[in-house]
Amino acid sequence: MHMARCAVTGLAALISTAFLPTAVSAAQCGNDAGGFSAWVAEFKREAAGSGISPSVLDQALADVSYSRATIRADRGQKSFKLSFDQFMKKRGGQAIISRGRKMRAQNAALFDSLEQRFGVPAGPLIAIWGMETGFGSFMGKEHTLSAVSTLAYDCRRSAYFTDQLYAALQLVERGDLSPAARGAAHGEIGQTQFLPVNVLKFGVDGDGNGHIDMVRSKADALASTANFLRGHGWQPGGGYQPGEVNYAAIQGWNAASVYQQAIAIIGAEIDGD
Repeated sequence: MHMARCAVTGLAALISTAFLPTAVSAAQCGNDAGGFSAWVAEFKREAAGSGISPSVLDQALADVSYSRATIRADRGQKSFKLSFDQFMKKRGGQAIISRGRKMRAQNAALFDSLEQRFGVPAGPLIAIWGMETGFGSFMGKEHTLSAVSTLAYDCRRSAYFTDQLYAALQLVERGDLSPAARGAAHGEIGQTQFLPVNVLKFGVDGDGNGHIDMVRSKADALASTANFLRGHGWQPGGGYQPGEVNYAAIQGWNAASVYQQAIAIIGAEIDGD
């Protein structure tokens, strides 16, 4: 999920305190690499005081560094300013539809089970899967914990990404995120690009192996995506085009109108609606 998505202020609006500690950060944010190391050291002290295990902190933050690639991506999200036709062309909309129909046929049992469980049909799930990572073929190359730490340090949205960093630490602690994990520039994880907070809130063990592996398990990633949409008001059997009951759930996925339209149109083509 890109940063246009799921704008939520603070953990209190998204996750109960049973999941994560909430603390007012005293670590000094910055707008360049100069203060990053000092910020990490101060954050570790604060996080340990909030109940995060020092061993988890040492493991998770040992190799973090200031990510200039993340800052460039954060300042340069231009594709959401395109027209719908331009956006579809840039994202390969027709190719996603064509391949998505094949993916639906090849994974019919999985998509049928997801619709029975969550009420979400295959089309929008496949549209999201295809647009986010090309059906898991490219999930990003940035060091996830460095990306999230950089944005937690960066002054522009420090509080929002400090919450994401706490969530990432929880995922490391329970074995659902490797400290060496790589993904998208804002710290999005896995085949449908969940931010860490959303993995905690909506993540589902779709393959039943006891872990939520958004990277290697398409069942986990797609079940979590269906659960996200249900959590944003998806009504079983309802339509999901603009003006229909489930379009609001798609809007919860991404705040950019062209992205919302693309999910709806691609999904309908895949579902045959």
